[in-house]
Amino acid sequence: MPPFEGTDAARDFIARVEAFIRDEIQPLAAEHGITYESGAPRALLDEVWQRSREHGFYGVTLPKQLGGAGFSVHDHCLIKEAIYATGSPLAAHVLGELSGPPRVGALAKQATPDQMARFILPVARAEKAICFAITEPEAGSDAGAVQTRAVRVGDDYVLNGTKRFISGSPFCDMAVVIASTSDDPARRETTAFFVERDRPGFEVQSGYKTLAGQTSTGNIVLTDCRIPAANRIGEQGQGLALALGRITVNRLLHCPAMLGHARVALTDAIAHATRRRQFGQPIGAFQAVQHLLADMATELAAARALMLSVARTLDAGGDARADASMAKLFCSEAAFRIADRAVQVLGGEGIVQGSRVEFMFRLLRMYRVLTGTSEIQRNTIARELLGDAIR
Repeated sequence: MPPFEGTDAARDFIARVEAFIRDEIQPLAAEHGITYESGAPRALLDEVWQRSREHGFYGVTLPKQLGGAGFSVHDHCLIKEAIYATGSPLAAHVLGELSGPPRVGALAKQATPDQMARFILPVARAEKAICFAITEPEAGSDAGAVQTRAVRVGDDYVLNGTKRFISGSPFCDMAVVIASTSDDPARRETTAFFVERDRPGFEVQSGYKTLAGQTSTGNIVLTDCRIPAANRIGEQGQGLALALGRITVNRLLHCPAMLGHARVALTDAIAHATRRRQFGQPIGAFQAVQHLLADMATELAAARALMLSVARTLDAGGDARADASMAKLFCSEAAFRIADRAVQVLGGEGIVQGSRVEFMFRLLRMYRVLTGTSEIQRNTIARELLGDAIR
């Protein structure tokens, strides 16, 4: 590992959270037989969230007025990378990445006092879980094309539609739903709503697994689901702006997870190259294996340097739209290449399901699609480079 580049506060936080994962979360996962591919039951997730909150980790990403630590984007990247690099199958739940504070921190400025009490604070206190529902069968990269409809009826809105591939939906208590409120099919207008899972007409369909075998993703089907107008977030017609308001930061903040997973793959490959013997010596003595490891380490270092450079730009108040897309593009592609080489180093062991490297290969393949495909990132970069010439 290179010398630590963050603040003393981040260094201390990482040391404490690594100890927490080692001493509490890993034994908990082992006790309940939780692996990367076996989804944890809600009761166990509640325990993880509460333990994390008690140690001061769970709400670290929230605004300071809600108990957040006020870390810079740079420190946040270092913290997330360290958490995922532990290799814990529950790593995503330590900070509540799928269903906790990171999902609502940016909404606090828009939330009414009533919404703070009913939605934001219960999530911050690890009492409730929330998911963010934008994607639909015909609205993925084109988020403004949502077909889910929200029609005003007196003091209520009635929602109908299907949200697809929603992370955290199988164990959510509520969802932030982006729906169309336009009365003209030719005019796009989207609005955001808090929608409670226990309302009639709210159904989660979660019987499928992703490429990585995980069950943390599902569909949300809304059928004449009636909610009070008080559940609307911000002004009508501002839903997409609200959803995309932090897209640059959010794109970057997926990078440390990818690189943490890639580091796990590299670590396992090095261990195998040291342990596995052929022709009377460790396979790490063979130049072909050495070159694979050298390329893995080099790409990881390059991706990490780009991620931290973009983080520093954001912390300085710079415009990093293209830079964040470059980071997401390069980190996702490089992380997958690292996992691919790790499989090659492990040979037969690397292609057996249940091998951690084999799982990392499948998981990191997904990141080239998730949270904006590599092609969408290239589109964003090109638009920023070419400017008005293509607008």
